[in-house]
Amino acid sequence: MSSGSSAPKERISGLARELGFDAVGFAAPELDSGTERALQAFIAQGWQGDMLWMASTKERRASPRALWPEVRSVVVLAMNYGPPEDPLALLDRPERATIAAYARGRDYHRLFKSRLKALARALNAEFEAEVKLFVDTAPVMEKPLAAKAGLGWQGKHTNLISRRYGSWLFLGEIFTTLELEPDAPEEDHCGSCRRCLDVCPTKAFPAPYRLDARRCISYLTIEHKGHIPRHFRAAMGNRIYGCDDCLAVCPWNKFASRTTEYAFLPRAELSAPVLADLARLDDSGFREVFAASPLKRIGRDRFVRNVLIALGNSESPEAVRCAEERLEDTSPLVRAMAVWALSRLVAPARFAALRESYREGEGDAEVRAEWDAITDRANRRRCRDRSSRG
Repeated sequence: MSSGSSAPKERISGLARELGFDAVGFAAPELDSGTERALQAFIAQGWQGDMLWMASTKERRASPRALWPEVRSVVVLAMNYGPPEDPLALLDRPERATIAAYARGRDYHRLFKSRLKALARALNAEFEAEVKLFVDTAPVMEKPLAAKAGLGWQGKHTNLISRRYGSWLFLGEIFTTLELEPDAPEEDHCGSCRRCLDVCPTKAFPAPYRLDARRCISYLTIEHKGHIPRHFRAAMGNRIYGCDDCLAVCPWNKFASRTTEYAFLPRAELSAPVLADLARLDDSGFREVFAASPLKRIGRDRFVRNVLIALGNSESPEAVRCAEERLEDTSPLVRAMAVWALSRLVAPARFAALRESYREGEGDAEVRAEWDAITDRANRRRCRDRSSRG
């Protein structure tokens, strides 16, 4: 069944809101040439970093019809996860961990997908339409589609901004064979504001509306599987999973409402966790604490890697003990960041003694490189000091 009238849209919108979606919009299954050029330029620059699938799926990502030729319309759904407190408040408490607002609750994919499935079943039953649904499970450019569907616009930080929900929306899509009249796209309301660009700790925006993911703390703490480059570690502060800085400073957030969805509310144990406690988690402890949490996706070793960087940026007395304990961890990722943390937390004489004890027996080349990099830097500094005195 197909229809260009508003009746199917009104019915779908009503069903979506009954199911708990906060916003719904309709878009044609195509992206404009500017979006496709931006994607090609992003990949050509290598800004995707470790996210190699972005290059391998770029043709399907650039065109919904390349992903599913039968699609005639895209229904874009959104759920508000507006945080009940300032997500940046913990940045001033270096002994605590700052976790991105979306990850302080339960994994949104489960709830979102269950509601998408219910809506998709209704479309199939009422309109005899074929459907496919997506929540971060396929190469779908969801933010440009959401903008085309009138849910908001892509801000200079590249994220979707809504006049009603600010920067705090989860997105998902239903592709369907039902022909629906597209909604009008939202205009860009950023104006001359550049707060999101200027606040970025690692300067991840080479220009407005352009993101070099390799410099983004969200990418570094979540997607990046290896050792985090040294020149980003201090700037990470106590951010151990994601980064809300560019989202949180957006002026449009003043119109945003706080989420009332229980699953999205912060879990008590993730609202202000103590870094020292997190650093001591083994694999079973990690899985227990982060059951049903988005954080579980990165695994214990990458998680503790991030925590140790935060400990190195703290002044907690407990941080030294935690970092020393991790020098004998089974993971090279963890041992390497324990070395870096200790280089910032202990006196040079103490660090030299630790190096004497651990460097010789270290079997991983990158961990040895961490010991050596700190020592080489200290030697160069001493040479400069002597030269200046001479």
